[in-house]
Amino acid sequence: METDAVNAGIELSWTRAASEVLSVPDALDRASLAHSHREYLRFPHLGISLSFSETQERSSQLAHWLRAHGVEPGDRVAVMLDNVPAWPLSWYAILRNRACVVPVNPRYRHSDIGHVLKDSGARLVLTSKERIGLVEDAVSASAPNCQVVDVAAALAAAEGLDVTALGDLPKAKRDDLANLQYTSGTTGFPKACMLTHDFWLRTGAVVGESAGVDRNDVSIMAQAWSYVDQQWMTTMCVLSGTPHVVLERFSASGFWPAIRANAATVTYVLGAMPVLLYKQPATTSDNENRMRVVLCSAIPKDLHRQLEQRWSTPWREVYGSTETGVDLIAGIDDTDTVGSGALGRPPAGKKVSVVDEFGHPADKAVTGEIVVEGKPMMLGYWNHPEATEKVLDRGRYHSGDRGYFDSAGYVHHDGRIKDMIRRGGENIAAGEVEAVISTHPAVLSVAVVGIPDDIYGEIPKAFVIANAGHTRSEEVARSILDHAHSQLAAFKVPTLIEFCDAFPMTPSQRVEKRKLLAIKSNHRSGSYEYDPRSRRH
Repeated sequence: METDAVNAGIELSWTRAASEVLSVPDALDRASLAHSHREYLRFPHLGISLSFSETQERSSQLAHWLRAHGVEPGDRVAVMLDNVPAWPLSWYAILRNRACVVPVNPRYRHSDIGHVLKDSGARLVLTSKERIGLVEDAVSASAPNCQVVDVAAALAAAEGLDVTALGDLPKAKRDDLANLQYTSGTTGFPKACMLTHDFWLRTGAVVGESAGVDRNDVSIMAQAWSYVDQQWMTTMCVLSGTPHVVLERFSASGFWPAIRANAATVTYVLGAMPVLLYKQPATTSDNENRMRVVLCSAIPKDLHRQLEQRWSTPWREVYGSTETGVDLIAGIDDTDTVGSGALGRPPAGKKVSVVDEFGHPADKAVTGEIVVEGKPMMLGYWNHPEATEKVLDRGRYHSGDRGYFDSAGYVHHDGRIKDMIRRGGENIAAGEVEAVISTHPAVLSVAVVGIPDDIYGEIPKAFVIANAGHTRSEEVARSILDHAHSQLAAFKVPTLIEFCDAFPMTPSQRVEKRKLLAIKSNHRSGSYEYDPRSRRH
């Protein structure tokens, strides 16, 4: 079964408007003419605000500085910065040279940085003064031809340049490679998705259209700028003339106060964020906000109505990936999907199917793999043709996500195909077990993984971050597992439970289970053990 934007009846006005734009920098140039001194980017943690015209001027100056320092069309330029103005200024400046941006997670260390710079073949990396030493060490070991640049010094040197006297820069095109966006997989080092200018323009337009965004809105986001979220939200705002508030980082206790303080009306969260937000103590000011819509990937369906009621705001599902942008999205008026787990409808230009193990369309209510086709779509994985061939079949992206269509034609997510635990002869969906355990009051966050076992091949183990006020004791562990046993078949209940302080996370705010497993070799050590057959601990 499949569904597309034609039967969804989605309006195409935003997409048509975005189609007139030639590139991401062209979108900024147009916004600078249309909105000039109107606020574009706000950094409340720094007390800094940039207008559309300031962003255009300063990024153009930096673009000429980069050109003078050897950056050519097609070069890869890495950016390793926190959520500061230099990040978007660098992004626009690199793209103005028809070069390619390589975002580097600011939390990366020596090995991670070295892999990204070596794999991408980056010509230079723009970073902060305090990271110069770290990056230089990684460059020396892995990418000796990469130049390390203090971005503050570069911006200072570029300030005051008369760009009109320096000649024209090469004009970027929609199909030019814009980003090498590294994304973590289930095995090996992160791979880079090759994303074009068209990718960002279409993704920004799709979200803006569905959420009804205009220049009267104020968007806000807390994710790191190295992730795709800030980049498509920034593009959405440049297309609509909307101010965008960039928070320093995500804080469960500080997020809604920041929304109120900045009079924000649109935001996007994902992963564990909705649960972390909901588990904050309720206050009398929860519904005192101007928020029109919270866009969210993976809204917990059992919490969906409570989230809306608590903050008096619609929460709408967004499903997609770094490889494909937005594939399914629920409109603000789509109230029928609230609490159902439905993922929305495909935007203009996208088609979504669910296929069986042989690649044939699955019937309604039958679980298969979610497959996506249409634009935007990555060009492939940089330097990984074999990995590209595994997921891209004649323009159709095999997501690796399990899903099914309901009777109304909505797609529902049913976990990752590879996020399965094989205990003896039984398959266990880790997501199902996590959903049950997460409802226990002592649990702030949970990740369930399979660990090797001599008898069963694999057994499930739960890693738990405890909620404030709950001890990390055997008694609490027993309570959590008894709770799971009361709602799940015995073979699905984790045999082991271990408390921890934090989880390694992917850019999409999913637990990076591969790294969680690699923390130790003996996973029974430091764990509480549970026998589901006898219910003895």
